Amino acid sequence: MTTPENFQGWVGHDSSAAKGNLRWESFKPKPFQETDIDIKVSHCGVCGTDIHTLRSGWGPTHYPICVGHEIVGHVVRAGESAQTRLQVGDRVGVGAQALSCLRDDCEECSSGMEQHCGKGFVGTYNGKYADGYWSMGGYANYVRVPAHFAIKIPHAVKSADAAPMMCGGITVFAPLKKNGAGPGKRVGIVGLGGLGHFGVLFAKALGCDRVIAISRRRNKEEDARNMGADEYIATSEDEKWEKKHSRSLDLIVSTVSSPDMPLSGYLRLLRTNGQFIQVGAPEDSLPAISAFALIAKGCKVGGSQIGSPKEIEEMLMFAAEKGIKPWIQERGMKQANPTVVDMEDGKARYRYVLVNDDHGDSRL
Repeated sequence: MTTPENFQGWVGHDSSAAKGNLRWESFKPKPFQETDIDIKVSHCGVCGTDIHTLRSGWGPTHYPICVGHEIVGHVVRAGESAQTRLQVGDRVGVGAQALSCLRDDCEECSSGMEQHCGKGFVGTYNGKYADGYWSMGGYANYVRVPAHFAIKIPHAVKSADAAPMMCGGITVFAPLKKNGAGPGKRVGIVGLGGLGHFGVLFAKALGCDRVIAISRRRNKEEDARNMGADEYIATSEDEKWEKKHSRSLDLIVSTVSSPDMPLSGYLRLLRTNGQFIQVGAPEDSLPAISAFALIAKGCKVGGSQIGSPKEIEEMLMFAAEKGIKPWIQERGMKQANPTVVDMEDGKARYRYVLVNDDHGDSRL
């Protein structure tokens, strides 16, 4: 099958796009290279990053732009070099990264940490390739990406479930695995949104002794417990929650992107030598913290960014083995504009997935 010269998708032309002003129109993808594949998009998750980017919240966005980096579909064209990994007909997923330098002398790429490449990182959208073309994402009928960053989807994982794992899932799976989440560990997940719900699901499946969901209000407690949370903390409703749960957690993964989060309170929850890992990215700075919050217990504060192709593959195999199913709401691709608005308004329970009308059997 040949792909059209121009693709079609939901395109934003200025920051008002985040308010539901995307336009369905044609756009020209980057020139096809022998390392590339074209994917006919069947599903695309809606990520908070899409909203930040559409409104230029993290810095100036290059408009026009088609967002979407939780992409699943079938390979319909594969360059000669790409065919060593993928073939036409393969069902694949693409996350938030489309390219890195992939050089042997790059410390990150040569050691399987492509997501931290400082020489050639290109996002799946709003990223600039070396030839000057800008990457365009998956709110579209097709997407063109280098094959290195496309991962085969296990047969046991449905396409609609795999889509939000490509960014939302790996964003929490990677730091949980890297920081020892598993038997004998007590883990807290801050925020019960698209990322946070994955955190609870994965922490429970990894066999953590206790999984604690932490949110502002108590309205999501029943959901959190149904996902596998053993306890629930509502920071705006529970009196003296920091004191009551002090020194109770080995690891906290924070998925929230609010600059006014009670960070000092979260650090009080850590045990000696505990770790706090931030994955949510506020448009403003994180709150200030006292040095003694770290010194007194030997705590560590760190961050994590998505995951490498190898880590995404590991996550998908783990999800297939454990039967992990995200809580999603499927909507037609034609509903992208109201879906973006609902996402911004916090209505997702817990991840929206856009579905192209002609996607066919979601397992194939």
